[in-house]
Amino acid sequence: QVRLVESGGGLVQPGGSRRLSCAASGSTFSIYHMGWYRQAPGKQREWVSRITTGSRTNYADSVKGRFTISRDNAKNTVYLQMNSLKPEDTAIYYCYADDPTGSRSWGQGTQVTVSS
Repeated sequence: QVRLVESGGGLVQPGGSRRLSCAASGSTFSIYHMGWYRQAPGKQREWVSRITTGSRTNYADSVKGRFTISRDNAKNTVYLQMNSLKPEDTAIYYCYADDPTGSRSWGQGTQVTVSS
């Protein structure tokens, strides 16, 4: 099973940018579809973005045009570039990996706080 470790969270001002990283280990990274969810305080977990093994991408409407997901198979890492951040983007961001059977692994999450 793949192990996922997120990093890059922190405090950022509204309108600012942040890049999250999710490093994978323990399995062949290139076979996994990767993605991100987030969970704001008091709310359900929300899907954010996905990138397939062939680097096709999808985004939630709430982040489309502001967030960009990418992957570097040589570094076993998926990224989430977040621009034009808003207070409502404040959440714990979780990385996930789907193997070819559909089995899903999760990271531990990284906190992003958008506040002045």
